[in-house]
Amino acid sequence: MEILDLLHVTSYLWNAAYLFHSEGSDEATAFVRDRTLRILHGEVGYVIGGLRQMATKRSLPAAKQRKLTQICNYLQHNRDRMRYDEYLAAGFPIASGVIEGACRHVVKDRMERAGMRWTIDGAQAMLDLRSTSINGQWSAFQTHRIKTETRRLYPDRRILHQLPWHLAT
Repeated sequence: MEILDLLHVTSYLWNAAYLFHSEGSDEATAFVRDRTLRILHGEVGYVIGGLRQMATKRSLPAAKQRKLTQICNYLQHNRDRMRYDEYLAAGFPIASGVIEGACRHVVKDRMERAGMRWTIDGAQAMLDLRSTSINGQWSAFQTHRIKTETRRLYPDRRILHQLPWHLAT
């Protein structure tokens, strides 16, 4: 499942608003707010239809009409990635802020300390371990690692259990 970042959608809505209202106006702000809320409630199709209808009713000039067509086509093309009402109900993030914050916490805070230099493989190994720790999976990882290493280092260890050990008679 792919989720289109809501911030990308709102930038298109602002571009649409400026086709009908002047930049910085209260009308443009209300326009974007209304359409954003409708999209958040799962009404993407109605927003697209309403934009097209506004263009017709207001007889937008050809240049503005072309821009609005591009905006509507973008929204229509990404409609399946804009089911925000469902995403929010499932607890999914719909904007990149959460993801960017997580990346900063996991990657930047650890990898960009003074004097650090990383190879790709070294950085990936460090991030794998950091993610394991942050996700609370460190104990399970260590248990798995010890079992795997024991099997690798002592492949014939089961034979020892089969031998009779008569050290003292």
